[in-house]
Amino acid sequence: MIRKVEHVAIIVQNMEQSVQYYTEMFGFVVRATGTNARREMTFLKHPGQPGFEIELIRDLIPLGDYSDKGIVNHLAFTVDRIAEAIPYYAAKGVVFHSAEPNTAIDGAKTIFFSGPSGELLQFVEPAKA
Repeated sequence: MIRKVEHVAIIVQNMEQSVQYYTEMFGFVVRATGTNARREMTFLKHPGQPGFEIELIRDLIPLGDYSDKGIVNHLAFTVDRIAEAIPYYAAKGVVFHSAEPNTAIDGAKTIFFSGPSGELLQFVEPAKA
């Protein structure tokens, strides 16, 4: 039985830039980092999300067995108020894919943007019950 989302793995082009982005932009911290013959990996955790991690992977061999699978479709972050999150993160350099949030079929407000390796990221303000 599924209890929770464990982690999301994102293929990155530049590990240092990606670690800096997720730590400085969103407050993640490095839990572990290492390199083997095939890839460099960093695990990021967030104080507000115990038990969930982002796994950043950079293949050292071009088109390695991880990077040929894609970088994931998107990673979504829950925000309390999207109308406040948009200008806050725009001031930090985030360029959003649209001028206004979209309303999803369940009533949630969403907006997309890209991370430093082109990964698709999203803010979601859940619909009010």
